[in-house]
Amino acid sequence: MKKPRAFIFFCIAPALLLFLVFMVYPTISVFVMSLFKWGGYSTSRAFVGIDNFKALLSDTRFIGSFKNTVILLVLVTAFTLVAALWCANTLTRENIKAKGLFRVIFYIPNILSAVVIAAIFSAIYDPSSGLANSFLSLMGISPVMWLGNRDIVIFSIAIAMIWQATGYYMVMYMSSMAAIPESLYEASDIEGASRSSKFFKITLPLIWTNLRTTLTFFIISSINISFLLVRAMTGGGPDGASEVFLSYMYDQAYTNSSYGYGMAIGVVIFVFSFTLSAIVNLITKREPVEL
Repeated sequence: MKKPRAFIFFCIAPALLLFLVFMVYPTISVFVMSLFKWGGYSTSRAFVGIDNFKALLSDTRFIGSFKNTVILLVLVTAFTLVAALWCANTLTRENIKAKGLFRVIFYIPNILSAVVIAAIFSAIYDPSSGLANSFLSLMGISPVMWLGNRDIVIFSIAIAMIWQATGYYMVMYMSSMAAIPESLYEASDIEGASRSSKFFKITLPLIWTNLRTTLTFFIISSINISFLLVRAMTGGGPDGASEVFLSYMYDQAYTNSSYGYGMAIGVVIFVFSFTLSAIVNLITKREPVEL
């Protein structure tokens, strides 16, 4: 018995060590450093308890970044999942030629780096020669400052995020839909079920587990990708109108030399992400439908 246990231990030890060093230790460090006032580079630091968290409550830039993050999560999650489900269902259920080609085309945005996506949409949103304003001019509409107008900049970033993520989730849903027996749809055709009925009563219930998993994953990944696109496209501008959680944390910790304050923001992001994921899992919980 000892030899098998020793073998199992040596098999999992490297992964466990990496998890402790690169996940557990940094997470604990963030929580500890959020209780200090520290510039990040000096050797002196002062313990301030929860003062950093109290300051967040009156920080208008932090509140603005919180609102922007929530807006992106709601918009991007809703539109991405609807678009991905519609595309997946269409390519799976409809008689469309070259389905494999469409899968590749839709998936390409997901393999592009955030910097490339930011460059593409910055060119599209260019106020003088961008594709978006060129299209508006054809309809007689005045040019729009897509990334320079504080009222619409966050929605411009949301469009880029939706474009980047739709293909990835479409492919995941297509793989789940492909596993549904064709006999179920044939029986529904005999009963005279409509396309929408077949989707909501057959397809959606049978891929629900996959949908729940991707929804939780998407919430966390959206927070990460929003930071990358904001940094590359707007830098948080104009005047902080496109600031999100992680971009504001980065500015405070590494640009303004308020490392402890930045880590307090990191703690809020950590708690917010996992609380939201837990709520989503609770709301979407249901008895699994088995074939």
